[in-house]
Amino acid sequence: MSVGTVAALTLALLRRPALWPVVVPQAHRLAARGWWRRVPFVPLPDATYAGFRALTQYGDAEREPDVADVLVWLEWCREMERGA
Repeated sequence: MSVGTVAALTLALLRRPALWPVVVPQAHRLAARGWWRRVPFVPLPDATYAGFRALTQYGDAEREPDVADVLVWLEWCREMERGA
């Protein structure tokens, strides 16, 4: 994920404090090993996993996720954690 996408996602999440408790556990679950050693020092998913998810969602392993899609996924995670 590019720094621009991370920044856009961060800004979108700052506007949605209800999703903050969801982001932390999801970031922990998906973070690549040793994420703190690599720029941008953010717990991003492993590149292979991210490529697989992009391929299955968008048909292109190189495509970055849409911020709106990530927010929808986080909303879904929040609902699943509530047991809805």
